Amino acid sequence: MDAEAGPAGAEQLPWRQHYRNLLLLAYQSFGVVYGDLSTSPLYVYKSTFSGRLSQYQDEQTVFGVLSLIFWTFTLVPLLKYVIIVLSADDNGEGGPFALYSLLCRHAKLSLLPNQQAADEELSTYYRDGFAAHQGSSVWLRKFLEKHKKVKTGLLLVVLCGASMVIGDGVLTPAISVLSSMSGLQVRATGLQERSVVLLSCIVLVGLFSLQHRGTQKVAFMFAPIVIIWLLCIGGIGLYNIVHWNPQIYQALSPYYIIKFFRTTGTDGWIALGGILLSMTGSEAMFADLGHFTSASVRLAFIAIIYPCLTLQYMGQAAFLSKNMFHMRTSFYDSIPRPVFWPVFVVATLAAVVGSQAVISATFSIVKQCHALGCFPRVKIVHTSRWIYGQIYIPEINWILMVLCVGVTVAFGDTTLIGNAYGVACMTVMLVTTFLMSLIVIFVWQKNIIFALLFLLFFGTIEAVYLSSSLMKVHQGGWVPLVLGFIFMSVMFTWHYGSRKKYLFDLQNKVSMRSILSLGPNLGIVRVPGIGLIYTELVTGVPAIFTHFVTNLPAFHEVLVFLCVKSVPVPYVPPDERYLVGRIGPRAYRMYRCIVRYGYKDVQRDDENFENMLVMSIAKFIMMEAEDVSSSASYDIANEGRMAVIRTTEDAGTPLGMRDLSGLAESISTTRSSKSESLRSLQSSYEQESPSVGRRRRVRFELPNEDTMDQQVKDELLALVEAKHAGVAYIMGHSYIKARRSSSYVKKIVIDVCYSFLRKNCRGPSVSLHIPHISLIEVGMIYYV
Repeated sequence: MDAEAGPAGAEQLPWRQHYRNLLLLAYQSFGVVYGDLSTSPLYVYKSTFSGRLSQYQDEQTVFGVLSLIFWTFTLVPLLKYVIIVLSADDNGEGGPFALYSLLCRHAKLSLLPNQQAADEELSTYYRDGFAAHQGSSVWLRKFLEKHKKVKTGLLLVVLCGASMVIGDGVLTPAISVLSSMSGLQVRATGLQERSVVLLSCIVLVGLFSLQHRGTQKVAFMFAPIVIIWLLCIGGIGLYNIVHWNPQIYQALSPYYIIKFFRTTGTDGWIALGGILLSMTGSEAMFADLGHFTSASVRLAFIAIIYPCLTLQYMGQAAFLSKNMFHMRTSFYDSIPRPVFWPVFVVATLAAVVGSQAVISATFSIVKQCHALGCFPRVKIVHTSRWIYGQIYIPEINWILMVLCVGVTVAFGDTTLIGNAYGVACMTVMLVTTFLMSLIVIFVWQKNIIFALLFLLFFGTIEAVYLSSSLMKVHQGGWVPLVLGFIFMSVMFTWHYGSRKKYLFDLQNKVSMRSILSLGPNLGIVRVPGIGLIYTELVTGVPAIFTHFVTNLPAFHEVLVFLCVKSVPVPYVPPDERYLVGRIGPRAYRMYRCIVRYGYKDVQRDDENFENMLVMSIAKFIMMEAEDVSSSASYDIANEGRMAVIRTTEDAGTPLGMRDLSGLAESISTTRSSKSESLRSLQSSYEQESPSVGRRRRVRFELPNEDTMDQQVKDELLALVEAKHAGVAYIMGHSYIKARRSSSYVKKIVIDVCYSFLRKNCRGPSVSLHIPHISLIEVGMIYYV
């Protein structure tokens, strides 16, 4: 009997582990995903009854408002996001840019200029079961791919959504913290508004000051707070239903919505700007998906979030139906007196958690914008060794803090901030609805009718709510419009300038025929060492190379044209990251290496980058030698052929590697071709820069194999000796200017706006973690 139980228990173990992991992720999701959505009851009823609807303070109006809240909460967060949108994740990632990247890969709508056919061979590029030429909408795909203006319009829509998410990062902490702190006035009646605003600002400054510690422990620390908060408000809601009005369940009927609009008319439509606050945080739920799984997020919402918030909204409505004069502070007034202070403390903590969720989502959105060439270079800090994708961006953090405190001080009222908050949230939701309708067509390959039904149903609901919010533009709704315009202008200006710079490089690259005419020495002196020439081009030789040798007719013995580029996928597997190819015949010792990153990948300061690069080139040389047809003779028609080099496999590695980190320094320097003064300078630099001094030092060795072809052996030996001589990084220090014949608008965009952004963002050498002592910058002027 025991013998039979063993295999059965072994078979059940994976299932037990699966459900244990699912429950653990669902538990953690409360601390990161649902903080914003769960704090909405603090201000929904107050914002709804703040305008003209305050004239309709009767039980039927409260029933109508509850019915609207219930069906809005059911149709948008539950039906649209939890059931439908969460299924459109991009390899586990969510948000507007995740949807955009899916579209760019499945319908070729990307404006990223340096894409290659080899990128489509990535294992994470297409969804399983996708067929490029299937579906009933091939004509629509061809139309969109053909017209550049349509692609630009789609990018603008995505940037609009991204800028509004950043706007949420400003408004969510302000309204959440201010709403929770306003509860003090319920018991401390003598407390003035400015004192509440001051306390809120102190909490906000503390919140943003702690962001540099990262969100590694946020899930475990904050999840219990949100769960306690949800159980508290769910229990209080149930108490208020039983105590004040048990008949409140009748308001769940849609009949009360019709009755509400018959009674209130235009005033009821304007009040929708407050009701929509019940679904704010739904977009953050999708944007933060990358830290969890769709199954865990769904489980947490259906099991805890939906029932607890529904009970709270019903209980608050039951209280208001019998206590109309408590409309302004309905949430805190509905709390039984014995538990008021514990609930207030939990509410304040929950507001901080809600703010944390949106701030983390803002960091992720900015990182994605930057990776896709739509945001200036900023410092991105990876805050966790174990949880991939958790980042912190100092510049964005302090900008958000200043704007958030400014909004809190300027308005000082949750109603005005709620008006602004509603405009931002509904704009993001409309963008998601539009992108999802395209996902249904091009990624899921469903009939276009399903996409139209999705767009019309949810788009109509959200458009009605947005129209109500826009009626309050003069009452705070202008804030997200101004913020969105500023961020969107920054993103589009950066994208436009970067694209023009790339097109200039593409049009002015050096032809291979002119390179071949120079001979193996390229008409210059070849000195020992490896020269890494950074370029955005994936084919051809950049103009920076000729500009350099024209002014200094000497270059390194081994030349590597290095392109670090972003691919519209969330992650690139390490084994598929490196593409290596040859430029010119073997005697030229010129190679091309393309390093690919996804929009969620963090480009860390990899201490072994130089070593991995040398090993990748050595593997390429061996792979090429095995291919007799490609190694026999050079054919200019084969220029641009690249090979994927798997860096994690030791098989096929022709070089041995000996660690010199623990040996005496003399061992690593006696055979170096560097001068004594240069070695002294490097030593002092490493003492001042401990991170450089701690880099792993290795020495490559070529094994003695008689079977190896002599030409291959000579090429590998030249590569090893060049590596031991040293590696220099050559990068263009570019100045971009508009041509004299350009329009006045283009001159302002390029010469003023784009130039300002380039001067005030991080330099490319810093972003790429290039050691300064090995950096050579070549000045160039681009007339675009």
